[in-house]
Amino acid sequence: MSLAQLHYTSAPQGPDGPDGPDSRFTAVTPGIPRSLLREAEPLLGYEPPHDAPEHPGPAELAAFPQAFSHTLLSDGTRLLARAVRTGANGGGPAGSHTHAVLLPGDAGLPGGGLPISAWNSSRWASAAPAGGSPAQLEALPPSGLLGREALVGFAASRGPWLPGFLASLRELTEEASGPRDGERAARIVLVERDSADVALWIALACAVLPRDRADLLTFTTYTRRPRDARQRIVGVLPGDAPEPDGRDHHCRVHDCTSPAPAPAEQTTTDVWAGIAARVWLGRAPELFTEAAALPGGVFSPGALAVVALCADLAPGPGGRAAAADWAHTHARALGDARLRRLVETFQAESDDRTTAEFAALTRLFTALPEDLGQRLAAGLAPELRAGVADSGPGITRPVELLRVADALGVDCTDLLPGLARRLARSLLADPETADTPDLLTVLEEHFELRTALLSALDAVAAEDPPAAVRLLGRTSLALTGVQALPHLRMCAGAPWTPAAAGGDGLAALHAALRACGVSPFTDPLVLRTAVRLVWDGGAPAPGEARRLLSETGSDAHRAAGTWRTLVRAALDSPADAPADTATGVDDADAATLAHDLLRCFPDELEPRVRGALLLLEFAGEIGAGRAGPPWTERVLALRAEAEPVEPAVLDRVFGTLTRRLLSEERPEGELYALIHCGEPELLTAYATAAQEERVRDRLRTAPAYAADCFIAWSSLPGANRAWDRTRTSLLDKVLRPAVRAFSDEDTASVERGLERAGLHRAEEFRAWNRPGALSRLSRRLGGLGRPR
Repeated sequence: MSLAQLHYTSAPQGPDGPDGPDSRFTAVTPGIPRSLLREAEPLLGYEPPHDAPEHPGPAELAAFPQAFSHTLLSDGTRLLARAVRTGANGGGPAGSHTHAVLLPGDAGLPGGGLPISAWNSSRWASAAPAGGSPAQLEALPPSGLLGREALVGFAASRGPWLPGFLASLRELTEEASGPRDGERAARIVLVERDSADVALWIALACAVLPRDRADLLTFTTYTRRPRDARQRIVGVLPGDAPEPDGRDHHCRVHDCTSPAPAPAEQTTTDVWAGIAARVWLGRAPELFTEAAALPGGVFSPGALAVVALCADLAPGPGGRAAAADWAHTHARALGDARLRRLVETFQAESDDRTTAEFAALTRLFTALPEDLGQRLAAGLAPELRAGVADSGPGITRPVELLRVADALGVDCTDLLPGLARRLARSLLADPETADTPDLLTVLEEHFELRTALLSALDAVAAEDPPAAVRLLGRTSLALTGVQALPHLRMCAGAPWTPAAAGGDGLAALHAALRACGVSPFTDPLVLRTAVRLVWDGGAPAPGEARRLLSETGSDAHRAAGTWRTLVRAALDSPADAPADTATGVDDADAATLAHDLLRCFPDELEPRVRGALLLLEFAGEIGAGRAGPPWTERVLALRAEAEPVEPAVLDRVFGTLTRRLLSEERPEGELYALIHCGEPELLTAYATAAQEERVRDRLRTAPAYAADCFIAWSSLPGANRAWDRTRTSLLDKVLRPAVRAFSDEDTASVERGLERAGLHRAEEFRAWNRPGALSRLSRRLGGLGRPR
């Protein structure tokens, strides 16, 4: 059979474009219809690169791109053409020559070659035939430039772009063979610097496709106008590449002249394309033909992955999952030998196996003969057990792998406690994950895991009750069954707060302990959980702490560690208002609690804490009138042992001490000890206590007390600056307003009391209380003298 030929000469580009008035057919095989010639003519012109020289030399002519094209015409005929740049005639501008052949729609090249195989064939002419009549052309033998080795080498050089190109090829092939009315055909645009590389891409695509589709694939290795091209794969130089701006969905641009995509950008969601790229990089293109013979079609990722695995090529985790799913449906199509080989590949350990692949292998397991199923399960067992035991972040994968292990009959019973502990901690850290369908399904299916998880949650709840409360409040995790789970049951019944029990913290504690169903004497840790839930990280009031210690005893608190909470109750609670305004005796709960703690936990208390509790205990003895002197010296000595002392303790101790020093029943010498200590904080506390309303009331109503305060606050002027500042303030701001409000009888009563203490005391008082200018005595009593 002789091929019908067309020879076409393109004149230099002018205002009319590449097919100017001088462009023409120079030789045509007789019998070709004129209508076909009119349709073919626009496809035969050659537009040189935009930066091409007008008068190229021989070396420059050789560098011009070749426009090798295969185009489908309207009557089904196919046009296979090669256009090249030619030299100038007579020194004029260079032109171009196109040699084309027509192929029937139902027949390919003579000899069975694909259109792309004719790239650079020796039978292509670069000039019109002499005499204007084409010689007979029986075949276009391939040049050999697109052989197997050339293709696998080219694929290796274009590895980063392979997955994306193959994904576009599949999409293009699976679309309709042509555009609908008013639409343009989608196309792949390949950006290369050499049209020969575009030819290699086309040959690579044809090697992937089944023969019938490869024979009909239209292409051109070079064009200046890719958006207007009629072929499905078109090659362009870098300067003519369309921008992949997202607005033109008809062009899938693959720029192989730009920097190679980063590894993360080379991945594709097209599983088949990813596997096909690995096949090319594995130098095994013959596998495409082998896969096409299997059920599922040419673009079946599972079929391609199966033949890749059996050929010892790694198709990746997505490919293995596809292979397992395909084999589950088509196991009989593989035959016994290949099926066994496939199972062997799945048995091999893999460090990138996904849960989706494991799920696919589970489905395959159900379709395998018993012996192969057992071999698959035995081979996967170490990997499954390692995955279930994995202590890395996240809980989804171990749980999913446990389901797979159950389905394959792989025993993981010994791993359940560890998995349950990790699962419990993860759920407490992120309660939202507890309501995921996979987890809830596994817990429903796996009684042993559910039991182990609830036990682990109960143990973790004892460590962090608030987290357990949040978990149980956001999930549907039911505490059914015969397990005790005391900590979880307490957390499920929260809140247990004093407010919920009418302000009674102990009542709330009792309710929490009843809910857990376990006595703190049997399991002291439930006491710790209850205390944390009731007081939410804080501490009870001293009175509540005293009753709690009395009810429960020291052993349970020691075992539960809640004795530290009782210590905090004593040391951190703020000082209460005086219970007895007549004597200034402070609330004794903190002091009594301190006494009980010193008695019950002698070995647990560190020295500093012991000193602080001794301070509180001594303050209680002072307030109750049981402490013998020295008071001030003892308080300051204990304070030094307890540094740094909690502010609440210091306020309580200094408040109790100074209130007793403001009473007439203070021990002899304690006032002078206060004055001479010069301790600023203690003197400040003394001044603060002296300004309390109970002191002011007594000053206004008890002249004898006013006389006692005058003696105290006028004593030892100049002893130290701190005392001078304190007594001056008390004389002027506390005592003077009270005395000025006295009746004459009350004033006289004060003076008589002072006379009994010594005549000079009465004289000093009269001088201090005299209105008008300050006398020298008034200045001295006011603390204005030099300090001694």
